[in-house]
Amino acid sequence: MTTAAVKITDAEIKRQTYSDALVLRDTDNRGLYLRFTKARDRASWYLVTKGKWNLIGGYPDLNTKQVVAALPAIRLRLEAGEGTSLSKWATVGELLSWYAERMARDRNLSSKRKKTGASAIKCHLIPRLAELPLTSVDKAALDSQLMWPLQEALSIDYVRLVFQLLALSFRQAFKLGLIASNPMAGIKFSDFSKAKVGIKPSRLRGVQLPELLDQLLTVVMFYPTSGMLALMMLCHGTRIGETRQARWSHISIAEREWFIPAENTKTGVEHHLPLTDQVRKLLIRYREVQQARGYEGQFLFPSRTGTALSEGQASAVFAKLGGGEWTSHDLRKVARTGWADIGIDHLIGELLINHAMGHNVKVYIQSDVMARKREALEKWHAHLDQRGFALIHQLTGVRFGDSGNHLEATEDKGCKAIQETTIGEV
Repeated sequence: MTTAAVKITDAEIKRQTYSDALVLRDTDNRGLYLRFTKARDRASWYLVTKGKWNLIGGYPDLNTKQVVAALPAIRLRLEAGEGTSLSKWATVGELLSWYAERMARDRNLSSKRKKTGASAIKCHLIPRLAELPLTSVDKAALDSQLMWPLQEALSIDYVRLVFQLLALSFRQAFKLGLIASNPMAGIKFSDFSKAKVGIKPSRLRGVQLPELLDQLLTVVMFYPTSGMLALMMLCHGTRIGETRQARWSHISIAEREWFIPAENTKTGVEHHLPLTDQVRKLLIRYREVQQARGYEGQFLFPSRTGTALSEGQASAVFAKLGGGEWTSHDLRKVARTGWADIGIDHLIGELLINHAMGHNVKVYIQSDVMARKREALEKWHAHLDQRGFALIHQLTGVRFGDSGNHLEATEDKGCKAIQETTIGEV
């Protein structure tokens, strides 16, 4: 092993990459060594004491200035019997395990985001990068071990999600001082793929509203929970998570408002929606049906265990309703598109759909926002009335929620996907 005694600087390290020396010994700092890899494009810092080589970290992740500045603290840690590494972990797997636990305990993240992140770490990042040393993280390693294999089996949208999660975990660890440098700081998703992450078009279009509302007329008559879940989303453009967790305490019939608390929204901001006369009638009748069936609980959409429908249960409802042709999110999309088609102001549409808005925008429109939201929804529901919604909220008496001979009636209406065991019916 060839060792060269030099004053180690970043410039000197670059010069020595073309020499025969495998190891550099610093003449200005006792015990400080730098050992090159075979490729000589990377190296490792060591503090040698009593003949023992103690790893500090990697180069160029840690430059000379960083290592020299940390040497006094490293010597004290070594004397105290602690490690010399400037990083808390040695491998990517250790960092990811820390970040997975951090995500699981973050109260500011929705349960859906936590599950998505945990799944991506467990199923894709850990299996492929667990043993990769932090000092070896670079574009080439990520491309060969993660990005290129993933794009063969997964959609480009999901591959991007996995990459962003990995980058976020490194960024957070670096901010907290748990790693000395962030090897992903200069790495972008576009380094690996030029494919565009597409925006999926809605599989429901405005011209399909009469057919859709005719289907929901039958569903709400015989499967009120499933039907109302779909109608509330179509009428307000809400997300499935925001809708399925609705409680009767969030509904004010007298004040004509639906309140969605911050913990139920994707944006983490509470959401207020006006209730039109059509929806008020529908909700009053729906509550009567629940009570007639013996349910006096707090949820609009209860499961058989008495809690709100879970994400999986709500998705199962739409799997049956859509029959593979459309999903719950398509209801939200067709509502947003419909608002634009009938001339609803873009800003009001964005507020109704509950997209994240800048602070200045919120302040600007705060004064009359509810009035403008109400005007917009009244216009939308009048538009739906002309396509069949009026038949639904005008249902009276025993027909709403009547379970008599429902399979035959359902088949007659062409809703064969709705089975007798629809999840969530009370």
